[in-house]
Parts: sequence; C-alpha cells; structure tokens
Amino acid sequence: MTVKNKSFSARSWLFAPGDSEKKMQKATDGSADIVIFDLEDAVAEERKTEARSLVARFLDKQSVAAKERLWVRVNPLDGEHTLTDLVAVMPSNPGGIMLPKTYDVKDVELLDHYLTALEAAYDIEQGSTKVIVLVTETANGMFTTGSYRGAPRVVAMTWGAEDLADAVGASVNTNNDGSYGFTYELARSLCLLGASAADVAPIETIQGDFRDLDKLRLRAEKVRRDGYRGMLAIHPAQVEVINAAFTPTAEELAEAQEIVDLFAANPGAGTIGFKGAMVDRPHLARAQALLALAEKL
Repeated sequence: MTVKNKSFSARSWLFAPGDSEKKMQKATDGSADIVIFDLEDAVAEERKTEARSLVARFLDKQSVAAKERLWVRVNPLDGEHTLTDLVAVMPSNPGGIMLPKTYDVKDVELLDHYLTALEAAYDIEQGSTKVIVLVTETANGMFTTGSYRGAPRVVAMTWGAEDLADAVGASVNTNNDGSYGFTYELARSLCLLGASAADVAPIETIQGDFRDLDKLRLRAEKVRRDGYRGMLAIHPAQVEVINAAFTPTAEELAEAQEIVDLFAANPGAGTIGFKGAMVDRPHLARAQALLALAEKL
C-alpha cells in the first residue's frame, strides 16, 4: 500500500513517553509539527501494556484533524511487541507510525501489511497511515539506507546514534569535543543520502542535552544547510528552536525568488550572472525547492 499525499514536510518531531498522560498532553498542547508517543525506549518493559492503553485512550479523545500530527513509535520488528503495539493503537487512528531499528526495506513492507489489514479492520482510509523509519540503529541498517525508494507509506527517514553505538559495541559515540565520531557522522550522511534517493524528508536525530539551546540552534541550522528538513526533539523547550532553524528566512526566500525570476526572464540561459557570481541550473533547482518547502510549511 502506497501512502497517499507523499508531499510531506514537518520541522519538529517531539517525543513524549507513552506511559505519561501528563507529558503526552503537554507535548500535544505545544507547537511541535509532529508529536510521537513513544512505546519503545521511553517505556520500561513492565509498563508497556499500560502505555499502549494510555496512548489509545489519549488518541480517542482527539479530533480527526488533531490526530494528523499525533504519531506513535512502536517497538522494533525483531522483538515481540510490534504487532501488539499496532493492534492496541491503530483503532484510535494515529497520524503515523515510527518504526525503529529497521534492517532494510523488507521491514517497511511487513509493517505495511500489518497497517493495511488494521486499516481495513477499523474502517480507516487505506494507505492513510504514514511511516517514518529509523534507518541506522542497527549495523545492518547502515548498509541498506539506499534501499527505501518506493517503500510503502514512508514519508520521512531519520537516524540514531545511541542504539548504533550499542550495536557496534562502542563505549561512546562522540569525540572529546562533543562532536559525533566518524561512524555516526557516516550514519547522518547515509540517512540524508537514503532519504534523498527515496524522495522523502530527511530528519536529524535528537540532541540529548535539552538545556543547551544555543548548541541546538547551531546544529539545526548546520544540518538544514546540509539538506535535512527537520529534527527530532526530546523536550518541549527544543521545539521553537527547531521550528525556527528549519523555517526559511525572508532573506533566503527573497533571494530564491530572484533566482527563479532571473531564469524565467532568460529561458534559454544555462548560467546567469547574479550578485557578482554565476548561477546555473542547479542553483535554480535549489531555489525552486526552497520556495516549494516554504509553501508546505
């Protein structure tokens, strides 16, 4: 089943633990583009059954329109909880599902089978449940980030550094200056390239230190320049910083429009002088993409 409306954009993706109604409500009341109720890492094993019920009841209280931005992170397919998670929450029609620890596109295809059956069972529009995949949390997943083109339902891809460190037996995933080590920068790059190949939104991973908002701003601005279109958040205080960083500025939009207008006025030109430099067709494509992104936001 191919998800409908794959033209999709979201800047901030805020996690909220699925075993805390208070935190789910606070996240929902905030300005995150997407809120992800977490049934995986944020919930201890002995509380997973309770968390499923809490998430389902919380979703049941929301309007259909409100649920578009309320997603659920289920447990990974290589464990015992995924199908139980889906059976518990899908009757409440969440806007999307985050699938962690994927190995390759076959995981998404299996998830699609589950979702298609559950949508049919609960009279949910077929193909309406979107999916974001966490593609670098396993060592195998690092080698398959380019395999998701045409993957059913997938509208975004993101990456993770903590579970990857566990997968490879690393004691830390950062350098002495706090930056990510080579393997994790590679994961970031492979996620970006994989998302680009699949024509879906690349989403940056979390920043664990939620108090350092200046560091968050610099990092978010940097990865947006690299091509990322949004970022995961673990605390409501991070959301406004992320939203601002991934929103094109008025100056950026004005310059992009100038480039588009310049090429429109010179339709046969391959390169054109602009502000003391030469711009060519790739510059035009980037300008058009920026304007299109602003339209979505």
